[in-house]
Amino acid sequence: MLRSSFQARIASVLTLLLLVVVGSLYIAVQAATGVAVRTQASEQLQVGTQVFEQLLDLRGRQLHDAVQVLAADFGFKDAVASGDAATIQSAMANHGARISASVVMMLDLDGNLMLSTDSRLDEFTAASLGAQTLQRQNEGVQTFLMPLADKVYLLVQSVIAAPLPIARVMMGFEVDERFARELHELTHLELTLVARQKGLPEVWISTLPVSSHDALRQDLGAPDQEGVMQLGQALYLGQHLLLASGPDFEMQALLHRSLAQAQQAFVPLERHILLIALAALVASLVGALLLARSISQPVRQLAEGAARVGQGNYQESLELARGDELGRLSRALQAMQLGIAEREQQLAHNALHDPLTGLPNRSLALERLGSAITARRPTALLYLGIGNFRSVNESCGPGGGDLALQQLSRRLQVILRPGDSLARIIGDEFLLLLENTDSDSAVAIADRVQQMLIKPLRVGTLDIALDCRIGIAAYPDDGDLPEDLLRRASIAMQDAAQLPGRLQIYQRGRDDDQQRQVRLIRDLRRAADNGELLLHYQPKLDIAAGHIGQAEALLRWQHPHLGMVSPGEFIPLAERTGSIQQLTAWVIEECVRQLQEWARRGLQVQLSLNISTADLVDAELPGRVCQLLQQYQVPAEQLVFEITESGMMLDPEAALRVLHGLRDCGISLSVDDFGTGYSSLAQLKRMPVQELKIDQSFIRELDDLSEDSVIVRSTIEMSHSLGLKVVAEGVELDSSLRLLRHWRCDTAQGYLISRPLSAAAFEAWVANPLTPSLSMVH
Repeated sequence: MLRSSFQARIASVLTLLLLVVVGSLYIAVQAATGVAVRTQASEQLQVGTQVFEQLLDLRGRQLHDAVQVLAADFGFKDAVASGDAATIQSAMANHGARISASVVMMLDLDGNLMLSTDSRLDEFTAASLGAQTLQRQNEGVQTFLMPLADKVYLLVQSVIAAPLPIARVMMGFEVDERFARELHELTHLELTLVARQKGLPEVWISTLPVSSHDALRQDLGAPDQEGVMQLGQALYLGQHLLLASGPDFEMQALLHRSLAQAQQAFVPLERHILLIALAALVASLVGALLLARSISQPVRQLAEGAARVGQGNYQESLELARGDELGRLSRALQAMQLGIAEREQQLAHNALHDPLTGLPNRSLALERLGSAITARRPTALLYLGIGNFRSVNESCGPGGGDLALQQLSRRLQVILRPGDSLARIIGDEFLLLLENTDSDSAVAIADRVQQMLIKPLRVGTLDIALDCRIGIAAYPDDGDLPEDLLRRASIAMQDAAQLPGRLQIYQRGRDDDQQRQVRLIRDLRRAADNGELLLHYQPKLDIAAGHIGQAEALLRWQHPHLGMVSPGEFIPLAERTGSIQQLTAWVIEECVRQLQEWARRGLQVQLSLNISTADLVDAELPGRVCQLLQQYQVPAEQLVFEITESGMMLDPEAALRVLHGLRDCGISLSVDDFGTGYSSLAQLKRMPVQELKIDQSFIRELDDLSEDSVIVRSTIEMSHSLGLKVVAEGVELDSSLRLLRHWRCDTAQGYLISRPLSAAAFEAWVANPLTPSLSMVH
């Protein structure tokens, strides 16, 4: 069946190819034949046109000579001068008969017909003739074509002078079917003459059959672009000639050549081509069957061998004892079989091993952990991560981090016991699978690992100390699914980063905490679009004036399922995942919109809001804020941006450029949480800030005898000496507010003044601030 199919395919392909070649050749010959036929017909039409014009010219010269002789005849001129009509009529008839002229006429100088040898010329025709004669005389034309009654004439005129012009004589040949047949015999072309006259039927003279006249009337004015006409069932190549025209008539000639007759010369060639094609098809089919029969057997053997390779059987040889192309193909397939077997082994290894360290990867680690769980062997997981791997990469340069990971993997393998496994999970994270080990034993092993890793790694010329943190989870205490155990060990590793010993056993419930964090991170990206974010406003008291003119905008998140989420929970997540700039953009626009809304109701407030470290290095931030202020028509003086000291340390130069850009817009700047960062006074002096905000940790329990009082008082004095205003946040006690007023602090903020309020509640509170603190400051 395979051989028969293969033979049929080869025969079909070769036959199809031959058919394509022969068909293409036949089409090309047909196209060339068509071009040749049309070219030949076109040339014949050109020659025929010249013959037609020369024939008319010959007849015109005969008429011209005859009419000149008649006009110069003395007796004829004397008869014209004397008005002897009988003599004139006789002379015109005699001279016309000499050259077989169809008509001879005499006209006066105004173009009126006086005498004619053709009595059929009526008064209307005579008037048209006279007008045409005068027009041709004015144009200097002596010979012209013109329809008269139901005939077409070639006319020649001459002036009779005795010695002054007294009349004109005109002689004409009738252009009739005999003339058309004469041209057909000379050129083998069909001629059709059409004369259209106003108020009279058309005159038709044609060598075509009468049955073609109706089609010719339809197509006379509309040949295709190549001049081809369809007349009945026949195609003709035609050429139009406009012979004469006047106000009341038009004459056209159409020369046409039958394309079917021209094509007859090529009919034998088409038959020869078809016979050659048939013979070639038969020969190719026989050859294809013989060729397929000679190669079908080895092809079937190779196909069976390929099927075995596809099933994973790489043992049987595919090589054939042949020296032709099929033999070379079999040897190539044999080499391919060996290569596939080797690559499958390599791919199987790569799929389960890390290419950098050669250790098992996450998939193989989970597989081994699953096997231990299935066998119910107690197993502990040590999840190890490197906290300072980014700085290691930066310190060691390109490739240095990879070298450090390779050294670390070799050190970890030393501590493995028989049956234990080491795997690289991802990046700088490793997993130790300790079989037949509980949590307590795993802690001891983890401590040994940390002691071993205290010794720095040698990377090039550098000694690198690794900050390794280890999380522990155990089967069956912490779960009975491989993925759950791995995730909980990872959570314990993340928790270990916050502990001095960098070691943590998984704590029950932390899995739920991480799932909550994952959900918050996921939902935070859509919180603004879903309308879940809102701002609360905490009033700020001007201590000296005793009134409220400022407030701080504080972001809140009303999660649709988790309720109100604390900023202390979602703001660090936003900073860690890169969503903080999206939140800042929303807060800025909402603050500006709220200021516009309050301004419409007569409430003028200066709003403070926090911007993150990521915003401080965003060069486009000043431009966006200025655009928002223009869009909402809000003065820039109503905005205060609070920045942290630590935020400036990421990229001080870029942060300073952004701060100066904000100041150029007119926005005030405030240093938030002063006293908890790491900036120097020199750095503070460089910053274009107008306000300093003392952290609430110094204010909350402030009294005159505490150490905080020294810090707060000196900070206020220093700030005033630098020209900065001072805001004290976290004011909750009357005694603290009194001290701040005594030390000339500018602004106070805290629960003693008011808790954060919604926009509507803040507006109502400002209108009636029922709080003792406002009366106390006066």
